[in-house]
Amino acid sequence: MGRGKIAIRRIENQTTRQVTFSKRRAGLLKKTHELSVLCDAQIGLIIFSSTGKLCQYCSEGLRMEQIIERYQKMTGTCIPDHDSREQLYGELAMLRKESRRLHSNMRRYTGEDMSSIPFGELDAVEQELERAVNKVRHRKIELLHQQLENLRRKERMLEEENSNMYLWARIQEHRAALGYQQAAIEAKPVEHQQVLDPFQFCGEPSSVLQLSNITHQIDPYHLQLAQPSLQGSSV
Repeated sequence: MGRGKIAIRRIENQTTRQVTFSKRRAGLLKKTHELSVLCDAQIGLIIFSSTGKLCQYCSEGLRMEQIIERYQKMTGTCIPDHDSREQLYGELAMLRKESRRLHSNMRRYTGEDMSSIPFGELDAVEQELERAVNKVRHRKIELLHQQLENLRRKERMLEEENSNMYLWARIQEHRAALGYQQAAIEAKPVEHQQVLDPFQFCGEPSSVLQLSNITHQIDPYHLQLAQPSLQGSSV
C-alpha cells in the first residue's frame, strides 16, 4: 500500500513541526545541490526557521552576495552603492532647524526674549495663553468638584457607620437589661425555697418523732402571749 496523502497545512505540535522542518530542509538542500551539479545552475537558497535560525546554500564557486547582486540587477531592484552622508547631513540640519523653532516658541510662552516679537504675534500669543489659562482653570475646578464629592461621600459613610454603631450599642444595653431582669426573676423562687427548707413536711405529721422535730423547728418562731396590764384597772 502507498503512503497516504498529507494535508498541506501548519503543524500545530511544536515538536512534530521541528522534526518535519529538519527532515524536509535536508531533503531540499540535497535536491538543490543535485540540481546545481547536474544542470550547472547557479542557485542561492536562504531559509529562516520559525525560531529565526538561518540556513543557506550557494552553488559551488559562488558567494551568496554575488547571487543576490545578480538578482538585484536582473530585477531592477539593485540599490546603488553611494555615500549617504549628504542625506544624513540634510536630515540633521532639518532637525536642528525644527528644534530651534520649537525652542523659540517655548520662550515666547515663558515670557523670555519678547523684544523680537512683533505686535501681531504678541496678540496671538496672548490669546493662546488666555485659552491655556482657561483650560487649566476649568480642569482645576473639575478636580476640586471631584474632591468635594469624595469628601461628601466619606462623610455619608461615616455618619451611616456611626448610626449603626449607636444602634448596636442600644441593642446590647437592652439585651443586658433583659438578662438582668431574667436573672432577678429566677433568683426569687430560690429565696422562697431557702425560707421553706427548715419546714420539710407535707400534710399531717405521721409520728411523734416528726411532730417533735417540727416543734423544734417552729420554736424559734413561737409567739408570746401578751399579759394584760393591771396597773390601770381598779380592784
